[in-house]
Amino acid sequence: MKGGETHMGTKEEVRSRLSIADVVGEYVRLTPAGKGRLKGLCPFHKEKSPSFQVDTEQGYYYCFGCKAGGDIFSFVQQTENLSFGDALRKLAEKAGVQVELKYGEKSSRDLYEVNAFALAYFREHLPGPGLEYLRRRGLSDETIAAFELGYAPEGWDGLLKLARTRGVSERQLLEAGLLIENPENGRVYDRFRGRVMFPIRDHLGRLVGFGGRVLGDEKPKYLNTPETEAFKKGELLYGLDKARSGFKDGPGKEGQSEVVVVEGYMDVITMHQHGFTGAVASLGTALTADHATLLERLGAQSITLMFDQDEAGLKATLLGLDQVIGAKFRVRATSVPSGKDPADALAAGDDAGIRQALASGLDEAHYRVQAAVEKYDSGTSDGKRKILMELLPRMQNLDPLDEGAERMRTLACEPLGLKPEALFDWIAGRSKRKMLTDTHLAAMSTSHAEEDREVALLKQLLVDPSLLAKLDGSMPWRNEAVRKVMLAAQGAQSPDAILEVFRGQPEEPLLIRLMFEGRDAGTIGRANSEQYEQKVNGYAAAAVDDIQVTMSIDAMRSEVDLLKKQVSSAPLPEQLSMLKQIQELQRAIEAEKRGRRSLA
Repeated sequence: MKGGETHMGTKEEVRSRLSIADVVGEYVRLTPAGKGRLKGLCPFHKEKSPSFQVDTEQGYYYCFGCKAGGDIFSFVQQTENLSFGDALRKLAEKAGVQVELKYGEKSSRDLYEVNAFALAYFREHLPGPGLEYLRRRGLSDETIAAFELGYAPEGWDGLLKLARTRGVSERQLLEAGLLIENPENGRVYDRFRGRVMFPIRDHLGRLVGFGGRVLGDEKPKYLNTPETEAFKKGELLYGLDKARSGFKDGPGKEGQSEVVVVEGYMDVITMHQHGFTGAVASLGTALTADHATLLERLGAQSITLMFDQDEAGLKATLLGLDQVIGAKFRVRATSVPSGKDPADALAAGDDAGIRQALASGLDEAHYRVQAAVEKYDSGTSDGKRKILMELLPRMQNLDPLDEGAERMRTLACEPLGLKPEALFDWIAGRSKRKMLTDTHLAAMSTSHAEEDREVALLKQLLVDPSLLAKLDGSMPWRNEAVRKVMLAAQGAQSPDAILEVFRGQPEEPLLIRLMFEGRDAGTIGRANSEQYEQKVNGYAAAAVDDIQVTMSIDAMRSEVDLLKKQVSSAPLPEQLSMLKQIQELQRAIEAEKRGRRSLA
C-alpha cells in the first residue's frame, strides 16, 4: 500500500504494508519462476543468466550466484547503500507509516533538510550577477532550473542571519558545512560568498552538499562542502542522479550504458543540455573503487574519460586509473579535438567535436598492454615474463562471464605471440607452477603452432608408417605439404616408399630432413641399434596419440570461444544451455589433459 494517512508504526507494520515483489521490482526486472517465486538478474553482481530469486510468500530474496539474501529492508540497504535506519524510513514513507528514531540512532536526514533550506536561499539570490554569468556560459533557463543553480551573495553572514529567523541553529549549519568557525575567536560566518552555487545530489537525489564557483579569477575558483556525514567526495559523482535514469534498467538491458566523466560542473550541465546525458563529474578526486561499485550496481557498462589534456596527459590518466575500475568497465580516455573543455566547445557550437571525441580516444586495456610492451623487451623471454606479471592482476579472473579479464588476455596475446588457450592454462595453474619458465613461454608461443604440430606428427609417421592407421582420416591439414604427404602415405609400408613418391618434388627436402631428425641415432653402436629402433617406434606411437589429443583439445577450445561470443546476445533460455555446454567442454578438455598426463 502506498500513500495514505501517516501515523506512528513499527518495522513489522512497514513490512506488512509492502510487497517484496514491488520493492525489488523497482530495481530488478522480475519474471515468474514457479509458485510464489520470481527471478531476475542479480543487482549485486554481473550475470547473464538469472540466479536471483524472490520468494513472495516468505518475503525474502536470495541469489544463488553471489549468495546475497535478506528481506525488503536489507535489500534497500544493499542497493541504495543506506543504514538500516535510513532504509526503514525510506520504506516507511512508501508505506505511509511514520516510525520513531531509536535513541542514539545516527541519521543524515537533518543534513538534507538544512541543505534544502540553504538551496532555497541560494535560488532566491540567483537573479543578478549569478544568472548573468550562467547565461553568458550558454545555459538556458530550463537547464538552470533543472539543475537548481543558485547564487551565494557577497557578505559574511547572509545565510546565518536568515537561519536565525527560521529556527535553524548554528550547530546544524556547521555540521552541514555551510558555516566556517574561526578557531581563534569562535566567530562563525558563511562558507559560500559571491559564488554561483551548484547543489550536489547523490545517486538517490538526496541533497548532500554544494559546490561554489567564483565569477572572476579569484582563488580558489571552486569550493565544495567539506566532508560531512552525508557528503563523501570519494563516493559521489555530480550529475549521476540524472545520468542514472538512462541505465536504470541495469546491466544487459536496453538504454544508455556509457558514463562520460568530465572535469567540472559546467561541463556536466552543458553536456546534458546538448543531449549528452551520460555526463558526470568527480568532485576533485580521481575515480575510486567506491565509484566503480556504485556505477556497476546502477548498470553502467563503459566509462569514457573526457578531459582537457594532450595525449601524454590522457596516457598518464589511464595508467593512474584504479585497476578495479578497469576490471569492471571498458574505459577510454579522450579529449575534444579543438583543445577546449566540453562546456566551451559546446557553447561555441562544436557538438560534432564532442561526438567525434566520444567515438574515438585511447582504450584503457589496449593502452595498458601497449605501455607494458614498451616498458619491457617483448622480444626476450625475460621481457615477456615481466609483461605478463605486470598485466596478471587484470587477467587472472577465469570466470567465463568476466569479459574484462578475457579481453585483457586476448589483447596481451597478440603482441607477445602467445596462444590464448595456453595463457589461460598458465594462469589457471599458477598456484601449482609459480615460475614462468622459458619452456612454458615456448609452449605458449603461437609461432605456427598448428602447422608445427602437423609437421611433428608427420615426423613420427615417417618413423613408422603403420601408425597412419591410428588416424581417423577426417583431420583437416593446415600445412599443404603435410596434406600431400598424408595422402601419398596411404598404404605405404616404409618411409622409403613415401619418399619415392616425392622424388624431385618440393616436398622431398622436408621429408629427408624429418627422416633424419626422427631416426638420428647419434653415437649409438650397432649392437644397440635394434633396441634403439624399438624405443623410437614406441616413442612415435605415443607421440601420435599425444599430438592427436592436442588437436582435439584445440578443436574443443575453438568451440568454447565461439560459444562465449554467442552467449551474450542469445535469449535468456538459450544462455543457460550455452553456459552448460561451455562447462561440459571445459570438463572434457581437462579430462583429455589428465588422460595425456597419465600416459606420459
